[in-house]
Amino acid sequence: MTEMGEARTRRERLRAGTVEEIKQAALGLIAEHGSANLRFTDIARSLGMTAPALYRYFADRDELLTALVADSYDSLSDALRATGATIAPDDLDGRFLAICVAYRGWAQRHPERFALIFGSPVPGYAAPVDGPTTAAGRRVMEHMVEFVAAAARHGRLGTPLVPDALEATVLAWATVHGFVTLEAHGHFCALDQEARDRLFTVQAGLAARTAGLAPSARLP
Repeated sequence: MTEMGEARTRRERLRAGTVEEIKQAALGLIAEHGSANLRFTDIARSLGMTAPALYRYFADRDELLTALVADSYDSLSDALRATGATIAPDDLDGRFLAICVAYRGWAQRHPERFALIFGSPVPGYAAPVDGPTTAAGRRVMEHMVEFVAAAARHGRLGTPLVPDALEATVLAWATVHGFVTLEAHGHFCALDQEARDRLFTVQAGLAARTAGLAPSARLP
């Protein structure tokens, strides 16, 4: 590699490192103050930079938010895929429950990311049409779609509660997501952890039935 090439590589690494620092600082501020109050001046101050310096890495706040949303979807997708890979392909109940538990666990570990992609819209921000956030969001939904397709291949897919298969899949996801969202916002504080875990397993069973999966004894 030439000296020029090595210098370019070093610059690229330094730039990538700074971009990651900016993202992490932004996520920290979102966790403290919410995404609606995210400002370049606050991010720069937390990093010991000037606000104008941030524009060398992101054109504006919206571009930074787009990157954070896409990253968050990718993080969730990676968590779901890693979990699904640990379960035998023909263990449909185990896979479905594991994916649901992974979804819930990711939301608990990354509340700021969960709020960013599933919380209240950020005032003044609109994700680019067919941009990186759309593609990343689709990858998350593909996990549920792939599971329903696997259930059909194994002859385990019955008639869903909603006639249209895609709509049934979306409804199954919404069934799990509703529980996770209520929990994330503290609405189950009257229940201890054991009770919440038990109710979540029941909710996962309801989601399976919604998608047309006939659960065995492993799911309620």
